[in-house]
Amino acid sequence: MRAPRVSSTGHSPPIYAEVAPQGVTCSLLYDYPRKSPRFGLLAPSADDIARAVARKDKQVLQPSPAMAANQLGLSTQVPSIPTYMTDGPTRTKTVGQQVIQFRNASPKTLVGAGSKTGMVFQALRYLGKDRVDDQVIGKIARALDAKYRAQLAKQSTQVPAWMHPVIGQIVAHA
Repeated sequence: MRAPRVSSTGHSPPIYAEVAPQGVTCSLLYDYPRKSPRFGLLAPSADDIARAVARKDKQVLQPSPAMAANQLGLSTQVPSIPTYMTDGPTRTKTVGQQVIQFRNASPKTLVGAGSKTGMVFQALRYLGKDRVDDQVIGKIARALDAKYRAQLAKQSTQVPAWMHPVIGQIVAHA
């Protein structure tokens, strides 16, 4: 069983790995492989790889606006290259044949990073103020429980002013 090594420059040297009892170890990442009865060992998802890289580099991670809108069901567009906003440097990582982009973002863009609320803020950025309607507000509100709606209200002070009334409607929607 082999796994790709990822270098800090984003290049993949020849594949190698050490096999541990529970998974595969690379020089920078560790994966517990999932096994499918139909397909055998499954490669880690882009989200799993991105979280592992961010955890290793001690960075915050937020899906890009297009990814967030897709994950919340607000868009059918699926980005061809998974892109994440981070407080680290802009770079591209290649793990096997999986290419993942990390883009440096301001703290204002990373409000709520790593939680559902951050995904909501990113999705709203993707849609823009002109494309947010009652249907979008209802869909977002249904995706959040009371805990996340309260968290959304607290964090809304750090987002652009046009989002404040939208967040208020999401929080009030029950």
